[in-house]
Amino acid sequence: MMRTNTCGELRSKDVGNKVELCGWTNSYRDHGGVIFIDLRDKYGLTQIVFDPSHDKKSYKLADSLRREWVIRVVGKVRSRGDLVNPKLKTGEIEVLADNLEILGKANTPPLEIDDEKVAGEDVRLKYRYLDLRRPVMQKNLVNRHKAMKAAMNFLDKEGFIHVETPVLMKSTPEGARDYVVPSRVNMGKFYALPQSPQLYKQLLMVSGVDKYFQFAKCLRDEDLRSDRQPEHTQIDLEMSFVKREDVFEVVEGLMASMWKEVLGVKIKTPFPKLSWHDAMNKYGSDKPDLRFGLEFMDVSELMKESDFNVYKEVIKSNGVVKCLKVPKGSDVYSRKEIDKLIELAKTHHAKGLSWMKIKNGKPESSVTKFFSDKLLEKLVKQVDAKENDILLFVADKFEIACNALGQVRLEVGKKMDLIKDTWQFAWIIDFPLFEWNEDEQKWDPMHHMFCSPRDEWVDKLEKDPGAVICNQYDLTLNGLELCSGSIRITDTELQKTVMKVVGFPEAEAKKRFGFLLEAFKYGAPPHGGVGLGFDRIVALMNGYTDIREVIAFPKNKQAQCPMDGSPSDITERQMKELHIKLDFVKKKEVKKQ
Repeated sequence: MMRTNTCGELRSKDVGNKVELCGWTNSYRDHGGVIFIDLRDKYGLTQIVFDPSHDKKSYKLADSLRREWVIRVVGKVRSRGDLVNPKLKTGEIEVLADNLEILGKANTPPLEIDDEKVAGEDVRLKYRYLDLRRPVMQKNLVNRHKAMKAAMNFLDKEGFIHVETPVLMKSTPEGARDYVVPSRVNMGKFYALPQSPQLYKQLLMVSGVDKYFQFAKCLRDEDLRSDRQPEHTQIDLEMSFVKREDVFEVVEGLMASMWKEVLGVKIKTPFPKLSWHDAMNKYGSDKPDLRFGLEFMDVSELMKESDFNVYKEVIKSNGVVKCLKVPKGSDVYSRKEIDKLIELAKTHHAKGLSWMKIKNGKPESSVTKFFSDKLLEKLVKQVDAKENDILLFVADKFEIACNALGQVRLEVGKKMDLIKDTWQFAWIIDFPLFEWNEDEQKWDPMHHMFCSPRDEWVDKLEKDPGAVICNQYDLTLNGLELCSGSIRITDTELQKTVMKVVGFPEAEAKKRFGFLLEAFKYGAPPHGGVGLGFDRIVALMNGYTDIREVIAFPKNKQAQCPMDGSPSDITERQMKELHIKLDFVKKKEVKKQ
Protein backbone atom coordinates (compact mmCIF):
# COMPACT_ATOMS: atom_id res chain seq x y z
CA MET A 1 0.00 0.00 0.00
CA MET A 2 1.06 3.60 -0.59
CA ARG A 3 -0.13 4.55 2.91
CA THR A 4 0.21 3.25 6.43
CA ASN A 5 -2.91 5.01 7.72
CA THR A 6 -6.01 6.81 6.51
CA CYS A 7 -6.72 10.49 7.11
CA GLY A 8 -9.34 9.74 9.71
CA GLU A 9 -7.70 7.35 12.15
CA LEU A 10 -4.67 9.02 13.76
CA ARG A 11 -5.08 9.97 17.45
CA SER A 12 -2.91 11.13 20.35
CA LYS A 13 -1.79 7.51 20.92
CA ASP A 14 -0.02 7.71 17.55
CA VAL A 15 2.22 10.65 18.52
CA GLY A 16 5.82 9.87 17.57
CA ASN A 17 4.92 7.35 14.88
CA LYS A 18 6.15 7.73 11.33
CA VAL A 19 3.22 7.55 8.92
CA GLU A 20 2.46 7.67 5.21
CA LEU A 21 -0.82 9.31 4.13
CA CYS A 22 -2.51 9.77 0.74
CA GLY A 23 -5.43 11.96 -0.24
CA TRP A 24 -6.66 15.24 -1.68
CA THR A 25 -5.63 18.72 -0.53
CA ASN A 26 -8.79 19.97 1.10
CA SER A 27 -7.41 23.39 2.10
CA TYR A 28 -4.14 25.36 2.05
CA ARG A 29 -2.94 27.92 4.63
CA ASP A 30 0.36 29.80 4.92
CA HIS A 31 0.95 31.00 8.49
CA GLY A 32 4.14 33.01 8.79
CA GLY A 33 6.21 30.87 6.46
CA VAL A 34 4.81 27.54 7.67
CA ILE A 35 2.30 25.82 5.34
CA PHE A 36 -0.67 23.89 6.71
CA ILE A 37 -2.61 21.46 4.51
CA ASP A 38 -5.80 19.64 5.47
CA LEU A 39 -5.40 16.29 3.74
CA ARG A 40 -8.68 14.53 2.99
CA ASP A 41 -9.66 11.01 2.03
CA LYS A 42 -12.84 8.97 2.42
CA TYR A 43 -12.18 8.50 6.13
CA GLY A 44 -11.58 12.07 7.32
CA LEU A 45 -9.11 14.95 7.52
CA THR A 46 -5.57 15.20 8.91
CA GLN A 47 -3.62 18.43 9.26
CA ILE A 48 -0.19 18.29 7.56
CA VAL A 49 2.55 20.79 8.46
CA PHE A 50 5.30 21.78 6.04
CA ASP A 51 8.04 23.63 7.96
CA PRO A 52 11.10 24.90 5.99
CA SER A 53 13.26 24.63 9.12
CA HIS A 54 12.46 20.90 9.17
CA ASP A 55 12.51 20.03 5.46
CA LYS A 56 13.02 22.71 2.80
CA LYS A 57 12.37 20.40 -0.18
CA SER A 58 8.88 19.34 0.91
CA TYR A 59 8.07 22.90 1.98
CA LYS A 60 9.00 24.30 -1.44
CA LEU A 61 6.91 21.67 -3.23
CA ALA A 62 3.99 22.25 -0.84
CA ASP A 63 3.98 25.94 -1.84
CA SER A 64 2.80 24.87 -5.32
CA LEU A 65 -0.17 22.82 -4.04
CA ARG A 66 -3.74 23.74 -4.90
CA ARG A 67 -7.17 22.41 -3.95
CA GLU A 68 -7.94 18.81 -4.88
CA TRP A 69 -4.41 17.88 -5.88
CA VAL A 70 -3.69 14.25 -5.06
CA ILE A 71 -0.63 13.85 -2.84
CA ARG A 72 1.30 11.42 -0.69
CA VAL A 73 2.93 12.61 2.54
CA VAL A 74 5.51 10.90 4.75
CA GLY A 75 6.03 12.37 8.22
CA LYS A 76 5.88 12.03 11.98
CA VAL A 77 2.75 12.41 14.12
CA ARG A 78 2.97 15.12 16.77
CA SER A 79 0.61 16.68 19.30
CA ARG A 80 -1.14 19.97 18.56
CA GLY A 81 -0.81 20.95 22.21
CA ASP A 82 -3.33 23.62 23.16
CA LEU A 83 -4.39 24.12 19.52
CA VAL A 84 -6.74 21.13 19.45
CA ASN A 85 -9.49 21.25 16.79
CA PRO A 86 -12.56 19.70 18.48
CA LYS A 87 -14.43 19.58 15.15
CA LEU A 88 -12.05 16.92 13.81
CA LYS A 89 -11.64 13.37 15.06
CA THR A 90 -7.94 13.83 14.33
CA GLY A 91 -7.96 17.28 15.95
CA GLU A 92 -5.49 16.39 18.72
CA ILE A 93 -2.62 15.65 16.33
CA GLU A 94 -0.92 16.80 13.14
CA VAL A 95 1.74 15.32 10.85
CA LEU A 96 5.03 17.12 10.34
CA ALA A 97 6.01 16.35 6.76
CA ASP A 98 9.39 14.80 5.92
CA ASN A 99 8.52 14.16 2.30
CA LEU A 100 5.84 15.18 -0.22
CA GLU A 101 4.95 13.43 -3.48
CA ILE A 102 2.47 14.90 -5.97
CA LEU A 103 0.44 12.04 -7.45
CA GLY A 104 -1.98 14.08 -9.53
CA LYS A 105 -2.65 17.74 -10.26
CA ALA A 106 -6.18 19.14 -10.55
CA ASN A 107 -7.89 22.03 -12.28
CA THR A 108 -9.88 24.40 -10.09
CA PRO A 109 -13.00 22.33 -9.31
CA PRO A 110 -16.36 23.72 -10.55
CA LEU A 111 -17.95 22.98 -7.17
CA GLU A 112 -16.87 23.06 -3.54
CA ILE A 113 -15.96 19.74 -1.94
CA ASP A 114 -17.79 20.97 1.15
CA ASP A 115 -21.00 19.77 2.79
CA GLU A 116 -21.77 23.34 3.86
CA LYS A 117 -21.56 24.71 0.30
CA VAL A 118 -23.70 22.46 -1.86
CA ALA A 119 -23.79 23.28 -5.58
CA GLY A 120 -26.92 23.38 -7.75
CA GLU A 121 -28.43 20.17 -9.10
CA ASP A 122 -27.15 20.56 -12.67
CA VAL A 123 -23.56 21.13 -11.54
CA ARG A 124 -23.69 18.29 -9.02
CA LEU A 125 -24.89 15.82 -11.66
CA LYS A 126 -22.50 17.01 -14.37
CA TYR A 127 -19.52 16.67 -12.03
CA ARG A 128 -20.92 13.83 -9.97
CA TYR A 129 -17.47 12.32 -9.41
CA LEU A 130 -16.54 15.54 -7.56
CA ASP A 131 -19.85 15.76 -5.71
CA LEU A 132 -19.27 12.21 -4.45
CA ARG A 133 -16.04 13.35 -2.78
CA ARG A 134 -18.06 15.30 -0.23
CA PRO A 135 -18.04 13.53 3.18
CA VAL A 136 -21.82 13.34 3.37
CA MET A 137 -22.01 11.63 -0.03
CA GLN A 138 -19.31 9.17 1.01
CA LYS A 139 -21.35 8.46 4.14
CA ASN A 140 -24.45 7.85 2.00
CA LEU A 141 -22.62 5.30 -0.13
CA VAL A 142 -21.19 3.57 2.94
CA ASN A 143 -24.64 3.35 4.53
CA ARG A 144 -26.03 1.94 1.29
CA HIS A 145 -23.33 -0.74 1.41
CA LYS A 146 -24.10 -1.50 5.07
CA ALA A 147 -27.83 -1.78 4.33
CA MET A 148 -27.19 -4.14 1.43
CA LYS A 149 -24.85 -6.27 3.53
CA ALA A 150 -27.33 -6.40 6.43
CA ALA A 151 -30.12 -7.46 4.07
CA MET A 152 -28.02 -10.16 2.45
CA ASN A 153 -26.88 -11.56 5.79
CA PHE A 154 -30.43 -11.64 7.17
CA LEU A 155 -31.96 -13.28 4.10
CA ASP A 156 -29.14 -15.81 3.91
CA LYS A 157 -29.82 -16.83 7.53
CA GLU A 158 -33.52 -17.17 6.65
CA GLY A 159 -32.72 -19.66 3.91
CA PHE A 160 -33.10 -17.40 0.88
CA ILE A 161 -30.76 -17.78 -2.09
CA HIS A 162 -29.73 -14.99 -4.46
CA VAL A 163 -30.77 -15.72 -8.06
CA GLU A 164 -30.23 -13.32 -10.94
CA THR A 165 -33.05 -12.98 -13.48
CA PRO A 166 -32.73 -11.73 -17.09
CA VAL A 167 -32.15 -8.07 -17.93
CA LEU A 168 -33.16 -8.68 -21.55
CA MET A 169 -36.68 -10.06 -21.45
CA LYS A 170 -40.05 -10.15 -23.14
CA SER A 171 -42.18 -7.01 -23.03
CA THR A 172 -45.11 -7.54 -20.65
CA PRO A 173 -47.75 -5.07 -19.40
CA GLU A 174 -46.78 -3.92 -15.90
CA GLY A 175 -48.14 -0.39 -15.64
CA ALA A 176 -45.29 1.81 -16.91
CA ARG A 177 -43.70 2.02 -20.36
CA ASP A 178 -40.94 -0.43 -21.12
CA TYR A 179 -37.43 0.52 -22.14
CA VAL A 180 -36.87 -1.56 -25.26
CA VAL A 181 -33.69 -2.90 -26.88
CA PRO A 182 -33.59 -3.84 -30.58
CA SER A 183 -32.14 -7.24 -31.45
CA ARG A 184 -29.42 -7.23 -34.13
CA VAL A 185 -29.66 -10.96 -34.87
CA ASN A 186 -33.47 -11.11 -34.79
CA MET A 187 -34.45 -8.39 -37.25
CA GLY A 188 -37.48 -6.35 -36.19
CA LYS A 189 -37.64 -7.94 -32.74
CA PHE A 190 -37.11 -6.18 -29.41
CA TYR A 191 -36.20 -7.08 -25.87
CA ALA A 192 -37.62 -5.13 -22.93
CA LEU A 193 -35.62 -4.12 -19.90
CA PRO A 194 -37.35 -5.45 -16.75
CA GLN A 195 -39.77 -3.20 -14.89
CA SER A 196 -39.49 -5.85 -12.19
CA PRO A 197 -38.54 -9.55 -12.02
CA GLN A 198 -42.18 -10.39 -11.26
CA LEU A 199 -42.76 -13.19 -13.78
CA TYR A 200 -39.33 -14.74 -13.39
CA LYS A 201 -39.47 -14.93 -9.62
CA GLN A 202 -42.82 -16.70 -9.92
CA LEU A 203 -41.20 -19.14 -12.34
CA LEU A 204 -38.46 -19.73 -9.76
CA MET A 205 -41.16 -20.80 -7.31
CA VAL A 206 -42.47 -23.27 -9.92
CA SER A 207 -38.83 -24.37 -10.26
CA GLY A 208 -38.70 -25.36 -6.59
CA VAL A 209 -36.29 -22.62 -5.46
CA ASP A 210 -38.58 -22.07 -2.43
CA LYS A 211 -36.99 -18.83 -1.13
CA TYR A 212 -35.50 -16.38 -3.63
CA PHE A 213 -34.08 -12.90 -3.34
CA GLN A 214 -32.23 -10.50 -5.59
CA PHE A 215 -30.95 -6.94 -5.58
CA ALA A 216 -32.72 -6.34 -8.86
CA LYS A 217 -32.38 -3.44 -11.27
CA CYS A 218 -35.83 -2.27 -12.36
CA LEU A 219 -36.23 0.06 -15.34
CA ARG A 220 -39.37 2.04 -16.12
CA ASP A 221 -39.92 4.73 -18.72
CA GLU A 222 -42.09 7.09 -16.67
CA ASP A 223 -42.16 10.70 -15.54
CA LEU A 224 -39.57 11.37 -12.87
CA ARG A 225 -39.70 12.96 -9.42
CA SER A 226 -37.56 13.00 -6.30
CA ASP A 227 -38.32 9.38 -5.36
CA ARG A 228 -38.36 7.98 -8.88
CA GLN A 229 -35.55 7.23 -11.36
CA PRO A 230 -35.50 5.49 -14.76
CA GLU A 231 -33.58 2.70 -13.03
CA HIS A 232 -33.89 1.78 -9.41
CA THR A 233 -32.93 -1.12 -7.18
CA GLN A 234 -35.35 -3.49 -5.47
CA ILE A 235 -34.76 -6.03 -2.76
CA ASP A 236 -36.92 -8.54 -4.58
CA LEU A 237 -38.00 -11.67 -2.74
CA GLU A 238 -40.44 -14.52 -3.16
CA MET A 239 -41.39 -17.48 -0.96
CA SER A 240 -43.28 -20.74 -1.57
CA PHE A 241 -45.95 -22.31 0.63
CA VAL A 242 -46.65 -19.11 2.55
CA LYS A 243 -49.52 -16.96 3.62
CA ARG A 244 -49.51 -13.20 3.98
CA GLU A 245 -48.40 -13.22 7.61
CA ASP A 246 -45.34 -15.34 6.75
CA VAL A 247 -44.19 -12.69 4.29
CA PHE A 248 -44.81 -9.98 6.88
CA GLU A 249 -42.64 -11.76 9.45
CA VAL A 250 -39.70 -11.99 7.05
CA VAL A 251 -39.96 -8.38 5.86
CA GLU A 252 -40.28 -7.06 9.42
CA GLY A 253 -37.19 -9.01 10.44
CA LEU A 254 -35.37 -7.65 7.40
CA MET A 255 -36.26 -4.04 8.29
CA ALA A 256 -35.28 -4.53 11.93
CA SER A 257 -31.94 -6.00 10.90
CA MET A 258 -31.15 -3.16 8.48
CA TRP A 259 -32.08 -0.41 10.96
CA LYS A 260 -30.01 -2.05 13.69
CA GLU A 261 -26.91 -2.58 11.53
CA VAL A 262 -26.93 0.79 9.75
CA LEU A 263 -28.39 3.18 12.35
CA GLY A 264 -28.11 1.27 15.61
CA VAL A 265 -31.86 1.70 16.05
CA LYS A 266 -34.18 -0.99 17.44
CA ILE A 267 -37.38 -1.24 15.44
CA LYS A 268 -40.48 -2.49 17.23
CA THR A 269 -42.21 -5.42 15.55
CA PRO A 270 -44.74 -6.60 14.53
CA PHE A 271 -45.84 -3.56 12.53
CA PRO A 272 -49.43 -2.30 12.83
CA LYS A 273 -51.86 -3.23 10.06
CA LEU A 274 -54.51 -1.02 8.44
CA SER A 275 -56.98 -2.02 5.76
CA TRP A 276 -56.86 0.06 2.59
CA HIS A 277 -60.35 1.34 3.34
CA ASP A 278 -59.48 2.39 6.89
CA ALA A 279 -56.27 4.08 5.75
CA MET A 280 -58.16 6.10 3.14
CA ASN A 281 -61.14 6.72 5.42
CA LYS A 282 -59.06 8.00 8.36
CA TYR A 283 -55.97 9.52 6.75
CA GLY A 284 -56.79 10.03 3.08
CA SER A 285 -53.87 7.95 1.81
CA ASP A 286 -52.91 4.34 1.13
CA LYS A 287 -49.50 5.27 2.56
CA PRO A 288 -50.55 7.26 5.63
CA ASP A 289 -48.11 9.16 7.81
CA LEU A 290 -48.91 7.78 11.25
CA ARG A 291 -46.42 9.94 13.16
CA PHE A 292 -49.31 12.23 14.11
CA GLY A 293 -53.07 11.94 14.58
CA LEU A 294 -55.70 14.17 12.92
CA GLU A 295 -57.96 11.36 11.77
CA PHE A 296 -60.89 12.23 9.50
CA MET A 297 -64.50 11.88 10.52
CA ASP A 298 -67.34 11.01 8.17
CA VAL A 299 -70.19 13.48 8.65
CA SER A 300 -72.23 12.47 5.59
CA GLU A 301 -75.28 11.28 7.53
CA LEU A 302 -75.37 14.50 9.54
CA MET A 303 -75.03 16.68 6.46
CA LYS A 304 -78.15 15.17 4.94
CA GLU A 305 -80.05 17.35 7.43
CA SER A 306 -78.41 20.58 6.21
CA ASP A 307 -79.67 22.98 3.55
CA PHE A 308 -76.22 23.13 1.94
CA ASN A 309 -76.91 21.89 -1.60
CA VAL A 310 -73.23 21.27 -2.31
CA TYR A 311 -73.16 18.60 0.39
CA LYS A 312 -76.60 17.20 -0.37
CA GLU A 313 -75.91 16.72 -4.07
CA VAL A 314 -72.67 14.91 -3.34
CA ILE A 315 -74.40 12.60 -0.87
CA LYS A 316 -77.20 11.88 -3.37
CA SER A 317 -74.53 10.81 -5.85
CA ASN A 318 -73.13 8.30 -3.33
CA GLY A 319 -70.33 10.64 -2.36
CA VAL A 320 -69.16 11.49 1.15
CA VAL A 321 -68.52 14.52 3.34
CA LYS A 322 -65.29 14.16 5.32
CA CYS A 323 -64.30 16.40 8.21
CA LEU A 324 -60.83 17.17 9.57
CA LYS A 325 -60.68 18.78 13.00
CA VAL A 326 -57.64 20.99 13.59
CA PRO A 327 -57.26 21.46 17.37
CA LYS A 328 -56.60 25.13 18.25
CA GLY A 329 -56.31 25.81 14.54
CA SER A 330 -57.62 29.36 14.96
CA ASP A 331 -54.43 30.22 16.83
CA VAL A 332 -52.38 29.33 13.76
CA TYR A 333 -54.53 29.74 10.64
CA SER A 334 -55.62 33.12 9.32
CA ARG A 335 -58.25 33.41 6.59
CA LYS A 336 -55.47 33.87 4.03
CA GLU A 337 -53.80 30.64 5.13
CA ILE A 338 -57.11 28.77 5.05
CA ASP A 339 -57.47 29.96 1.44
CA LYS A 340 -54.14 28.23 0.72
CA LEU A 341 -55.58 24.99 2.10
CA ILE A 342 -58.61 25.44 -0.16
CA GLU A 343 -56.32 25.76 -3.20
CA LEU A 344 -54.36 22.71 -2.07
CA ALA A 345 -57.56 20.64 -1.93
CA LYS A 346 -58.52 21.84 -5.43
CA THR A 347 -55.07 20.90 -6.72
CA HIS A 348 -55.88 17.35 -5.69
CA HIS A 349 -59.17 17.32 -7.65
CA ALA A 350 -61.62 18.35 -4.92
CA LYS A 351 -64.19 20.93 -6.02
CA GLY A 352 -63.46 22.94 -2.89
CA LEU A 353 -62.99 22.94 0.86
CA SER A 354 -65.40 24.38 3.44
CA TRP A 355 -64.42 25.47 6.93
CA MET A 356 -65.79 26.50 10.30
CA LYS A 357 -64.09 28.03 13.35
CA ILE A 358 -65.35 27.32 16.84
CA LYS A 359 -65.93 30.62 18.66
CA ASN A 360 -67.81 30.89 21.94
CA GLY A 361 -68.71 27.22 21.59
CA LYS A 362 -70.37 27.66 18.18
CA PRO A 363 -69.17 27.11 14.58
CA GLU A 364 -68.69 30.33 12.61
CA SER A 365 -68.18 30.72 8.85
CA SER A 366 -69.96 31.78 5.68
CA VAL A 367 -71.58 28.33 5.34
CA THR A 368 -73.16 28.07 8.80
CA LYS A 369 -76.28 29.85 7.45
CA PHE A 370 -77.20 26.57 5.79
CA PHE A 371 -77.28 24.77 9.14
CA SER A 372 -79.82 24.99 11.92
CA ASP A 373 -78.59 25.70 15.45
CA LYS A 374 -79.60 22.18 16.43
CA LEU A 375 -77.62 20.67 13.55
CA LEU A 376 -74.55 22.71 14.45
CA GLU A 377 -74.83 21.44 18.02
CA LYS A 378 -74.92 17.87 16.71
CA LEU A 379 -71.88 18.55 14.57
CA VAL A 380 -69.88 19.98 17.48
CA LYS A 381 -70.79 16.98 19.59
CA GLN A 382 -70.03 14.39 16.88
CA VAL A 383 -66.54 15.73 16.13
CA ASP A 384 -65.90 16.75 19.74
CA ALA A 385 -64.99 20.31 18.71
CA LYS A 386 -63.46 22.66 21.29
CA GLU A 387 -62.91 26.41 21.46
CA ASN A 388 -60.65 27.76 18.68
CA ASP A 389 -60.70 24.49 16.75
CA ILE A 390 -61.09 24.66 12.98
CA LEU A 391 -63.25 22.17 11.08
CA LEU A 392 -62.33 21.50 7.44
CA PHE A 393 -64.75 19.73 5.09
CA VAL A 394 -64.43 18.14 1.66
CA ALA A 395 -67.44 16.71 -0.17
CA ASP A 396 -66.88 14.49 -3.20
CA LYS A 397 -66.54 10.88 -4.31
CA PHE A 398 -64.93 8.78 -1.59
CA GLU A 399 -61.42 8.54 -3.02
CA ILE A 400 -61.29 12.15 -4.22
CA ALA A 401 -62.57 13.53 -0.90
CA CYS A 402 -60.19 11.36 1.13
CA ASN A 403 -57.16 12.04 -1.01
CA ALA A 404 -57.69 15.82 -1.12
CA LEU A 405 -58.31 16.09 2.62
CA GLY A 406 -55.34 13.76 3.17
CA GLN A 407 -53.05 16.28 1.47
CA VAL A 408 -54.53 19.03 3.63
CA ARG A 409 -53.90 16.86 6.71
CA LEU A 410 -50.22 16.53 5.83
CA GLU A 411 -49.87 20.27 5.32
CA VAL A 412 -51.57 20.96 8.66
CA GLY A 413 -49.28 18.42 10.36
CA LYS A 414 -46.20 20.25 9.06
CA LYS A 415 -47.55 23.73 9.77
CA MET A 416 -48.47 22.88 13.36
CA ASP A 417 -45.30 20.89 13.99
CA LEU A 418 -47.23 17.75 14.88
CA ILE A 419 -44.97 15.24 13.11
CA LYS A 420 -42.90 13.24 15.59
CA ASP A 421 -39.29 12.26 14.95
CA THR A 422 -39.80 8.51 14.88
CA TRP A 423 -39.90 5.51 12.54
CA GLN A 424 -43.55 4.60 12.03
CA PHE A 425 -43.97 1.49 9.89
CA ALA A 426 -47.37 0.11 8.92
CA TRP A 427 -48.78 -2.58 6.66
CA ILE A 428 -51.67 -1.59 4.39
CA ILE A 429 -53.76 -4.66 3.61
CA ASP A 430 -57.06 -5.73 2.02
CA PHE A 431 -56.81 -3.63 -1.13
CA PRO A 432 -59.55 -3.77 -3.77
CA LEU A 433 -58.43 -6.01 -6.62
CA PHE A 434 -59.88 -3.69 -9.26
CA GLU A 435 -60.45 0.03 -9.74
CA TRP A 436 -62.82 1.66 -12.21
CA ASN A 437 -61.23 3.48 -15.16
CA GLU A 438 -63.61 6.38 -15.76
CA ASP A 439 -61.96 7.43 -19.03
CA GLU A 440 -62.08 4.00 -20.65
CA GLN A 441 -65.19 2.81 -18.78
CA LYS A 442 -63.57 -0.45 -17.71
CA TRP A 443 -62.06 -2.22 -14.73
CA ASP A 444 -58.29 -2.03 -14.23
CA PRO A 445 -56.18 -3.96 -11.71
CA MET A 446 -55.40 -1.66 -8.78
CA HIS A 447 -51.88 -3.15 -8.68
CA HIS A 448 -51.39 -5.99 -11.17
CA MET A 449 -53.20 -8.96 -12.71
CA PHE A 450 -51.24 -11.62 -10.84
CA CYS A 451 -52.51 -10.73 -7.36
CA SER A 452 -54.88 -13.35 -5.96
CA PRO A 453 -58.33 -12.40 -4.68
CA ARG A 454 -59.17 -13.39 -1.13
CA ASP A 455 -60.83 -16.82 -1.18
CA GLU A 456 -64.14 -15.49 0.07
CA TRP A 457 -64.36 -13.03 -2.87
CA VAL A 458 -63.59 -15.38 -5.78
CA ASP A 459 -67.29 -15.88 -6.60
CA LYS A 460 -67.73 -12.09 -6.94
CA LEU A 461 -65.03 -11.63 -9.58
CA GLU A 462 -67.40 -11.27 -12.53
CA LYS A 463 -70.60 -10.41 -10.65
CA ASP A 464 -69.29 -7.48 -8.58
CA PRO A 465 -65.63 -6.68 -9.43
CA GLY A 466 -65.57 -3.46 -7.42
CA ALA A 467 -66.27 -5.33 -4.18
CA VAL A 468 -63.48 -7.91 -4.53
CA ILE A 469 -60.73 -7.70 -1.88
CA CYS A 470 -57.35 -9.17 -2.68
CA ASN A 471 -54.17 -10.45 -1.07
CA GLN A 472 -52.23 -7.29 -1.91
CA TYR A 473 -50.18 -5.56 0.80
CA ASP A 474 -47.91 -2.52 0.99
CA LEU A 475 -45.37 -1.59 3.65
CA THR A 476 -45.30 2.12 4.47
CA LEU A 477 -42.94 4.24 6.54
CA ASN A 478 -43.62 7.82 7.63
CA GLY A 479 -46.04 8.42 4.77
CA LEU A 480 -44.00 6.74 2.02
CA GLU A 481 -44.40 3.34 0.39
CA LEU A 482 -41.42 1.04 0.95
CA CYS A 483 -42.69 -2.06 -0.76
CA SER A 484 -45.59 -3.65 -2.52
CA GLY A 485 -46.38 -7.33 -2.70
CA SER A 486 -49.05 -9.98 -2.79
CA ILE A 487 -49.93 -13.62 -2.63
CA ARG A 488 -49.98 -14.61 -6.31
CA ILE A 489 -52.53 -16.37 -8.48
CA THR A 490 -51.33 -19.90 -9.29
CA ASP A 491 -54.55 -21.29 -10.76
CA THR A 492 -54.59 -20.86 -14.56
CA GLU A 493 -58.40 -20.65 -14.78
CA LEU A 494 -58.56 -18.07 -12.00
CA GLN A 495 -55.88 -16.05 -13.80
CA LYS A 496 -57.93 -16.15 -17.00
CA THR A 497 -61.01 -14.90 -15.12
CA VAL A 498 -59.12 -11.92 -13.70
CA MET A 499 -57.81 -11.11 -17.18
CA LYS A 500 -61.33 -11.34 -18.54
CA VAL A 501 -62.62 -8.83 -15.96
CA VAL A 502 -59.96 -6.25 -16.93
CA GLY A 503 -60.60 -6.84 -20.62
CA PHE A 504 -57.28 -8.46 -21.37
CA PRO A 505 -57.92 -10.85 -24.28
CA GLU A 506 -56.89 -14.46 -23.77
CA ALA A 507 -54.99 -14.47 -27.06
CA GLU A 508 -53.04 -11.38 -25.99
CA ALA A 509 -52.36 -12.92 -22.57
CA LYS A 510 -51.00 -16.04 -24.23
CA LYS A 511 -48.80 -13.90 -26.48
CA ARG A 512 -47.43 -11.70 -23.66
CA PHE A 513 -46.93 -14.16 -20.80
CA GLY A 514 -48.15 -17.52 -22.00
CA PHE A 515 -44.90 -19.00 -20.68
CA LEU A 516 -46.03 -18.24 -17.11
CA LEU A 517 -49.52 -19.68 -17.63
CA GLU A 518 -47.95 -22.75 -19.24
CA ALA A 519 -45.63 -23.21 -16.24
CA PHE A 520 -48.59 -23.17 -13.85
CA LYS A 521 -49.93 -26.31 -15.57
CA TYR A 522 -47.02 -28.30 -14.15
CA GLY A 523 -47.62 -27.82 -10.46
CA ALA A 524 -47.24 -24.32 -9.02
CA PRO A 525 -46.88 -24.00 -5.24
CA PRO A 526 -48.79 -21.24 -3.43
CA HIS A 527 -46.35 -18.33 -3.24
CA GLY A 528 -46.01 -14.66 -2.46
CA GLY A 529 -43.46 -11.97 -1.94
CA VAL A 530 -42.57 -8.30 -2.19
CA GLY A 531 -40.38 -5.84 -4.03
CA LEU A 532 -38.78 -3.40 -1.58
CA GLY A 533 -37.60 -0.04 -2.88
CA PHE A 534 -33.97 -0.25 -1.76
CA ASP A 535 -33.02 3.27 -2.89
CA ARG A 536 -35.95 4.74 -0.98
CA ILE A 537 -35.13 2.75 2.15
CA VAL A 538 -31.52 3.95 2.14
CA ALA A 539 -32.62 7.53 1.41
CA LEU A 540 -34.96 7.54 4.41
CA MET A 541 -32.27 6.04 6.62
CA ASN A 542 -29.99 8.92 5.66
CA GLY A 543 -32.66 11.57 6.19
CA TYR A 544 -33.64 12.20 2.54
CA THR A 545 -36.76 11.85 0.44
CA ASP A 546 -34.77 12.31 -2.81
CA ILE A 547 -33.32 8.92 -3.79
CA ARG A 548 -30.68 10.58 -5.99
CA GLU A 549 -28.72 11.40 -2.84
CA VAL A 550 -28.00 7.71 -2.30
CA ILE A 551 -27.47 6.65 -5.92
CA ALA A 552 -23.93 7.04 -7.23
CA PHE A 553 -24.80 8.19 -10.74
CA PRO A 554 -28.48 9.20 -11.03
CA LYS A 555 -30.34 10.85 -13.90
CA ASN A 556 -31.92 14.32 -13.81
CA LYS A 557 -35.64 15.06 -14.10
CA GLN A 558 -35.43 14.74 -17.89
CA ALA A 559 -34.01 11.20 -17.53
CA GLN A 560 -30.65 12.51 -18.75
CA CYS A 561 -27.16 12.15 -17.32
CA PRO A 562 -25.38 15.52 -17.65
CA MET A 563 -22.09 13.80 -16.79
CA ASP A 564 -21.85 11.25 -19.64
CA GLY A 565 -24.39 12.85 -21.99
CA SER A 566 -26.82 9.93 -22.12
CA PRO A 567 -29.14 9.35 -23.81
CA SER A 568 -27.18 10.11 -26.97
CA ASP A 569 -27.26 9.56 -30.71
CA ILE A 570 -25.83 6.39 -32.21
CA THR A 571 -23.99 6.09 -35.50
CA GLU A 572 -25.55 5.32 -38.87
CA ARG A 573 -23.61 2.06 -38.86
CA GLN A 574 -25.17 1.02 -35.55
CA MET A 575 -28.62 1.94 -36.86
CA LYS A 576 -28.05 -0.17 -39.95
CA GLU A 577 -26.83 -3.15 -37.94
CA LEU A 578 -29.96 -2.95 -35.79
CA HIS A 579 -32.22 -2.59 -38.84
CA ILE A 580 -33.60 0.67 -37.45
CA LYS A 581 -34.61 3.78 -39.37
CA LEU A 582 -35.75 6.85 -37.45
CA ASP A 583 -39.06 8.32 -38.51
CA PHE A 584 -39.63 11.63 -36.78
CA VAL A 585 -39.55 15.35 -37.54
CA LYS A 586 -36.92 17.32 -35.68
CA LYS A 587 -37.96 20.45 -33.79
CA LYS A 588 -35.92 22.72 -36.09
CA GLU A 589 -37.79 21.37 -39.12
CA VAL A 590 -41.12 21.94 -37.36
CA LYS A 591 -40.15 25.58 -36.69
CA LYS A 592 -39.30 26.08 -40.38
CA GLN A 593 -42.79 24.92 -41.31
